[in-house]
Amino acid sequence: MTQVDHSRMANAIRGLAMDAVEKAKSGHPGLPMGAADIATVLFTQFLKFDAAEPNWPDRDRFVLSAGHGSMLLYALLYLTGNKDMTLDQIRNFRSLGSLTPGHPENFHTKGIETTTGPLGQGIATSIGMALAEKMLSAEFGKKVVGHHTYVLASDGDLMEGVSQEAIAMAGHWKLNKLIVLYDSNGISIDGPTSLADSVDQVKRFKSAGWAAELIDGHDPKAIAAAITRAQKSNKPSLIACKTTIGFGAPTRAGTAKAHGEALGAEELKGAKEKLGISLEPFSVPDDVLKAWRAAGSRGAAARQEWEGVFGELGPRKRAEFERRLRHERPASLAKALRDHKKKLLETPQNVATRKSSESAIEAIAAAMPMEFLAGSADLTGSNNNKAKSAVAFSAKMPKGRFIHYGIREHGMAAAMNGIFLHGGFAPNGATFLVFTDYARPAMRLAALMGAGVVYVMTHDSIGLGEDGPTHQPVEHLAALRAIPNMRVFRPCDAVEVAECWELALNRIDGPTVLALTRQNLPQLRTSAPSDNPCSHGAYELVAAQGDAKVSLFASGSEVEIAVAAQKQLAERGIPSRVVSVPSLELLLAQPADRQKAVIGNAPVKVAIEAAVRWGWDAVIGQDGEFIGMHGFGASAPAKDLFKHFGITAEAAVNAALKRLG
Repeated sequence: MTQVDHSRMANAIRGLAMDAVEKAKSGHPGLPMGAADIATVLFTQFLKFDAAEPNWPDRDRFVLSAGHGSMLLYALLYLTGNKDMTLDQIRNFRSLGSLTPGHPENFHTKGIETTTGPLGQGIATSIGMALAEKMLSAEFGKKVVGHHTYVLASDGDLMEGVSQEAIAMAGHWKLNKLIVLYDSNGISIDGPTSLADSVDQVKRFKSAGWAAELIDGHDPKAIAAAITRAQKSNKPSLIACKTTIGFGAPTRAGTAKAHGEALGAEELKGAKEKLGISLEPFSVPDDVLKAWRAAGSRGAAARQEWEGVFGELGPRKRAEFERRLRHERPASLAKALRDHKKKLLETPQNVATRKSSESAIEAIAAAMPMEFLAGSADLTGSNNNKAKSAVAFSAKMPKGRFIHYGIREHGMAAAMNGIFLHGGFAPNGATFLVFTDYARPAMRLAALMGAGVVYVMTHDSIGLGEDGPTHQPVEHLAALRAIPNMRVFRPCDAVEVAECWELALNRIDGPTVLALTRQNLPQLRTSAPSDNPCSHGAYELVAAQGDAKVSLFASGSEVEIAVAAQKQLAERGIPSRVVSVPSLELLLAQPADRQKAVIGNAPVKVAIEAAVRWGWDAVIGQDGEFIGMHGFGASAPAKDLFKHFGITAEAAVNAALKRLG
């Protein structure tokens, strides 16, 4: 492809990385210096991409799982000709407002596939990308969808537990378009990885159903040969590349000192002299830059060829493909949910919200059968998120639209991020609400990235009963509500469930939690306005007879308790109103006048939720009454637990009476 020597092209990466970290006095030069040979071979000989069109659908995906080595990726983007990644951006590495933050952020910089940094997340997210490619390829054909997902992973990525969940799934599903390049430099922040780890990663990956081998990560011919073998494999592939961290640094190469701090002026000068790099900061020889730019434009022909093939599809199929990549929902979805809500009003359902969610899913799956992609972490029968028509996905059934993730909540959540980022599907994954603890890092990244995934979290309170406090979430609603851009819905009945599902699926700029009950609930809603009351976070469910003296706020299963309390107060001649709060944080995000109208002017405010109080003071005030949990749960039938912990209509009435004097 080019007459320029491989080592000079790799050294361009090293030089930019060293200079950027040195100028910022912050960063990780070691990985870019050590992995430059791997990246150079991949980007110049194998990666299918077009720097001028970084988001074309059938590009190969490249995930820098070792996000601390971000300067490797920024250097590659600049060198290959990404128009947004200028040399000034490289110079402003880790500066406020630059496109070169400390770790790669896909929502911030074009050409970055996913946000990475928390170790293990990149490789786990890439599983979802490879999975989406396999499923979409089976649906639209290999000529339309036929790309690889490449990952550069570090020792730290593979130490994180989520990596085991991810590689087990990839091996089981035979995601052969997934190729992981493992930068095996044997160094972490504390020193040699031998301080804490002695795993043979090649054997580990092989045991999980991968093709795996060990090569010299500084030998371009060996790297190219290994990638060629991986591309032909019928399994996902691990290429363990033995490298030297900080390659070229006179005294720090191969040491922890090269990992996470600037080299310093003398070491930088020595490294450049040893590697034959100009001492002038941020300089790339013209012929080297030209060769890199040629690599960046090499994929233009492949993109144009793909556009020709795509153009040969029928107009309906083309429109469907493009719509789904935009995450635009079909018009049939709104109609299906309207019809579903109409049936609910005609024939009310007094069932658990996990069951009414199942009914809503039947309507949804009928409207979007190929893009609605559900899955469960081994709790399918409890989560109730598998449509009757859904076929289980497997290596032999790539058109299946239900995923059995196994007991891998973290891997499931990370894979859903990858599925969404790839495009083409509306992913949702399910487990018990308490096990969001296992999925939290990937859920947080979904919120940070604005990934429109849906978490179907059932068994949402002490109402799950006999399984006891280990399974009863009490702090989880508050913890999830505290994550910026995370939306939490806790619907009170079948109608609210349908409305919350509609809002969740139409939200493509952030994740949504649906917290659903195990126990049966009455259907309280008697109408379904077109403006979807749940979209405001809260609304008056039952008005007061006269000027309200008490406002009763509740979510989920406790709305039933609030309605019962209102009746008891009415018997005492005390008018009160019931406000259903399916999404506390969405209510608090409303304009001040709407919030004020919903919260109302009643002198006494009582909130009822079978969880801790955190967050409710914004509605009821610090002096408001709260009926809920103040510690962990217990093992007993649900009705006994609500009585035991004082989450009852009588408790709400007594709290109101105490305040009214």
